[in-house]
Amino acid sequence: MLLALYQQTRKYTESLCAPLNIEDYIPQAVEFTSPPKWHLAHTTWFFEEMILTKFVADYAVFDAHFGYLFNSYYQSVGEKAVRAQRGIITRPTVEQVYQYRHYVDKYIQRLLAEDIPGTVKALVTLGINHEQQHQELLLTDLKYTLALNPLCPVYRQDCNLVADRNSVIPDGRQWLAVEPGTYEVGHGGDSFCFDNERERHKVYLQGFEIAASLVTNGEYIEFMESGGYNTFSYWLDDGWTWLCANQINCPLYWTNIEGQWHYYTLAGLKPVDKKAILAHVSYYEANAFANWKNMRLATEFEWEVASPQFDWGLRWEWTSSAYQAYPGFSVSEGAVGEYNGKFMVNQMVLRGASAATTQNHSRATYRNFFQPHFQWQYSGIRLVK
Repeated sequence: MLLALYQQTRKYTESLCAPLNIEDYIPQAVEFTSPPKWHLAHTTWFFEEMILTKFVADYAVFDAHFGYLFNSYYQSVGEKAVRAQRGIITRPTVEQVYQYRHYVDKYIQRLLAEDIPGTVKALVTLGINHEQQHQELLLTDLKYTLALNPLCPVYRQDCNLVADRNSVIPDGRQWLAVEPGTYEVGHGGDSFCFDNERERHKVYLQGFEIAASLVTNGEYIEFMESGGYNTFSYWLDDGWTWLCANQINCPLYWTNIEGQWHYYTLAGLKPVDKKAILAHVSYYEANAFANWKNMRLATEFEWEVASPQFDWGLRWEWTSSAYQAYPGFSVSEGAVGEYNGKFMVNQMVLRGASAATTQNHSRATYRNFFQPHFQWQYSGIRLVK
């Protein structure tokens, strides 16, 4: 089963690159995004560095330079290339990166055909889930890069089914009540989760009501037209500083053409669908919108407790919770300990999943996290009152 999942994951990553021209693999638009070529190589490096070099005695690394070029942030592994310069790494070629993937695949598949210890299986499972995370990042990073092109290039004509899927919300908003009390949160059981989802623990919640549906583009346009981006009182001071410094006046990828809002999608430039779910807003924007509505965002624990009552998974949903360790959390030994714990500062938690998230790579306890100014993920707003 693990071998089949590995093969499926690796194949799907490469299928995401099938519509690309060779030139699309290279550019890096900004520091926080990475080129498709780098995603292909880095996910492969993870399997090579974390598994093959440690557990396969006769394994010879594909290229000794790749450990430097395609390490991301693992300080304990060694030196790495400057993150902001990933787009200038024109060599190795795209063809060589695919050769690298297939070379590593051969050894991992041979390993998985054997009777291997549980510790190795756990690392392979982590590597698969790591690659599934990068499948989503590959799409969102690619979208950011293509959106800067004045030609508004099309990645795939049918990509609304992949990463820009809309969902029409009926008129009116239904509210779901959660009673005050003590609840258990966090991941339990033996199924896979990331270390930041453990340990399961109790929290006390005041009673609240949470929206059954996400905020739509049309609702957000009302916020914009009412002066939402010009009214300081809706904004956190840090958010207002970000807004002014970057001249933000709409969600990412939106542009006003002759009085009508359009947004760039991976299927090209489209008129904004007012009934569709809002995407690509920062935490600052989500919080300001909630303030404008005289409401608020859920905490991550409120979201988790209420989540069985509503449909989720089309947008990452900003919460008002800072990204912190759960009680009992401890950092794992070695390089895998750098996966989550060291980022527990200056980040806000998002819950759920998005239309770009790999299928079955989401659960109610999953804790995504980004700095509050980031817009490039498929992030939306769910209100609480």
